[in-house]
Amino acid sequence: IMKYDVIVIGGGAAGCIAAGTAAEQGKRVLLIERNPRIGRKVMITGKGRCNVTNSKTLVNELVKACVHNGKFMYSSFSRFMPSDAMDFFEDLGVPLKIERGDRVFPVSDKAVDIVDALRKYVTGSGAEIINARITDIGLSDGIVSYCSDENGNRFFGDKFIIATGGISYPLTGSTGDGYLLAEKCGHTVTPLAASLVPLETDDEYTGIAQGLSLKNVGLKLYRDGYKLVYEDFGEMLFTHFGVSGPMILSASAVMTEDDDYEIFLDLKPGLDEKQLDKRLLRDFDEFKNRDFENALSKLLPEKIIPVVVRMSGIDPQVKINSVTKAERRELANVIKNFRIHVKGKRPIDEAVVTSGGVNVKEIDPSTMRSKIVPNLYFAGEIIDVDAVTGGYNLQIAWSTGRSAGLAVSK
Repeated sequence: IMKYDVIVIGGGAAGCIAAGTAAEQGKRVLLIERNPRIGRKVMITGKGRCNVTNSKTLVNELVKACVHNGKFMYSSFSRFMPSDAMDFFEDLGVPLKIERGDRVFPVSDKAVDIVDALRKYVTGSGAEIINARITDIGLSDGIVSYCSDENGNRFFGDKFIIATGGISYPLTGSTGDGYLLAEKCGHTVTPLAASLVPLETDDEYTGIAQGLSLKNVGLKLYRDGYKLVYEDFGEMLFTHFGVSGPMILSASAVMTEDDDYEIFLDLKPGLDEKQLDKRLLRDFDEFKNRDFENALSKLLPEKIIPVVVRMSGIDPQVKINSVTKAERRELANVIKNFRIHVKGKRPIDEAVVTSGGVNVKEIDPSTMRSKIVPNLYFAGEIIDVDAVTGGYNLQIAWSTGRSAGLAVSK
């Protein structure tokens, strides 16, 4: 029987870094991935461009970007920072660039370059990769002795790292297998929910604006009508079911299942109320003989005009020079506080990441080692840590993967 020093279950972002790191330290490493290719989910991140990390330079900023259990990440973030992740990929031959919001992408805009670099790293450091789906884990005397695949093949090892991801994007192979393995080892899995997921709305007009992408708008998310729980500035998109895009996904991360939420968009964040009123007066003067519904084309994108007109309560056919000061003020209010009522989140299989996972109280934050089973480690999304959009979730994977890979090598 062949026995490995380290067996890593799951060849995603965290598993690849963990396997390569352990192999670099001279360990005999087996990486088991259920897909024919590693990094399936990395391939689809950032719309296929791969938002590798976020170039923030302070650990505190990274911790703050985490929605759940950020403090757990202090030690592994400190050990492997975004700058380390960037050096890592550039050394593997992938030039990177920094975009708005400190988001880091490959210069090529191709996620496949990141996946190829990971494969090169894993095999180049001497780890072996096999294609199998692990469905069981064998314990004897309180430690893991082997794991086995769906055909009953057993793989024996001294130490095991579970890095099987969450349950979002199940087509990439993250169907929650790792949670069952963790529970079999005595771990608690906190409730799983969709995070970084589009939102459904029940306003009939969002469908009118379907396909409209807004850039440089402000967003505020309120819970139960009065409590501001999230603020952002950036891009979003209207869809047939509601809203999506980077800001919406990040807002979804702070939303709980049972509360009532409303989004208020500032369609003209560059103008305060006074400046917006001046701008409206200027446009109204220019189009004074037009109907109200045809006088906003310079100010707003075409697809959102009918919606704004309807929300303002002003008669669409009224001539612009008949619009009263009070009506103009109401129009400005709609533009600065465009209200969207959230019905709920889209299904978890559309989510970018899973919120919830193996309870962080049962994992040593500096080594990713289980506090229950001494030769078991965790890395990546399977752990109950998640963050807003912008490259932070992949950084969690790189940092925890590196920590686990170093710890199993000691």
